Amino acid sequence: MSKYSSVFDIVGPAMIGPSSSHTAGAARIGLMARNIFNTEPKNIKIIFYGSFANTYKGHGTDLAVIGGLLGYSADDQRIVNSASDAAKLGINVELTTSSKETEHPNTVRIIMEKNGRTFEVVGISPGGGRAEIIEINGFKMKAVADSNFLLIFHIDKYGVIAAVANLLASHGINIGHMEVARKSKGAEALMVIYTDQQVPDNMAAALKNIQHVSDVVVFNQ
Repeated sequence: MSKYSSVFDIVGPAMIGPSSSHTAGAARIGLMARNIFNTEPKNIKIIFYGSFANTYKGHGTDLAVIGGLLGYSADDQRIVNSASDAAKLGINVELTTSSKETEHPNTVRIIMEKNGRTFEVVGISPGGGRAEIIEINGFKMKAVADSNFLLIFHIDKYGVIAAVANLLASHGINIGHMEVARKSKGAEALMVIYTDQQVPDNMAAALKNIQHVSDVVVFNQ
């Protein structure tokens, strides 16, 4: 039996904790992580830092993140049972904490694995139910919930950025903001592209056909 009797014990009018960052924001981080992984993970490791580490049990932050990883929205009543739901689905969840200092007190690292494919993301909840992903697979970046954005994993080669921009333009998709991170010259790189319009899911395949592009994630608000 859940230690909470209602979803409103976690999110909503009777929310546990001083702010929605520990619950609604945490759920949105989990949901963003799932969408970035682009499938339901089989094995999940969740590491809480800062205030998340100190209060996650009492505030239901663990259930919120797990719920998001299962595809539940922040106001989904199933969040209260997310840990048992994950177990029923055969998903292995490991919860742990770290005393390592982070730039933001509400920080969580999520490592997702399925069939040998692994993604590691770091998210923060800056307050008011907001959520941001600030690191993916070692790349420092920023992806904000309630935005349309693309994640394009590629090799740092001449012309890749131009090819991506041209393909989006040819489909009437305007780039509002772009960030590019690379591990070293000519090595793995990541483009984070915010768009003014939602990007059709079938665009992922077209973008992935661009030479030196290895993976594409479409995230629409």
